[in-house]
Amino acid sequence: MVSESVTVPSGGAALAGDLEIPAGVRGMVLFAHGSGSSRHSPRNRAVATALQLAGFGTLLLDLLTEEEESEDTATGRHRFDIGLLARRLAHTIDWLEQRPDTADLAVGLFGASTGAAAALVAATERPRRVSAVVSRGGRPDLAGDALALVSSPVLLVVGGDDETVLDLNRRAAERLSAAAHHLHVVPGATHLFPEPGALEQVAELAADWFREHL
Repeated sequence: MVSESVTVPSGGAALAGDLEIPAGVRGMVLFAHGSGSSRHSPRNRAVATALQLAGFGTLLLDLLTEEEESEDTATGRHRFDIGLLARRLAHTIDWLEQRPDTADLAVGLFGASTGAAAALVAATERPRRVSAVVSRGGRPDLAGDALALVSSPVLLVVGGDDETVLDLNRRAAERLSAAAHHLHVVPGATHLFPEPGALEQVAELAADWFREHL
């Protein structure tokens, strides 16, 4: 088991990440968190642990530097800069390809909230490397025109009681014309899936999707 803190370079920024590679790894999953969150998100870490147990390596990454996070908290300047976030995800995919222990592994992207939009845009920028995308309570609508260009299989997981986001996901799914995709609604779940068993269901769905496509 490889477990290390890493720094990923991206256009002059240094992005902090936590890398886990289990023995017999079957693929890598790169996490893109939403606005106001970080690689320390307990929800994403819970999903990452489940994926590791399923045989996948994980990389939980801060897409903003500490300085940018502080600025974003005060101004909201970066949280909806999907182009910036997607570009940094793409650079991280390149970084994984340059590491001897991850170079030959298929890559999946797991995005939450605005991170889902960044994951979808990054999938269009690195179509050869991204084998699947999973969105948890995501804002795929923020990917805009890139939705029609996504070719990687996409799983959209939304809480049944997260009505506004569910509607946005339904509309976004209609625009995923070039990609195999599925919208899964978790009954009774709200945006952050705090209900008993809801996040575990998300993790199970993600593991199954990545097993099928990575």
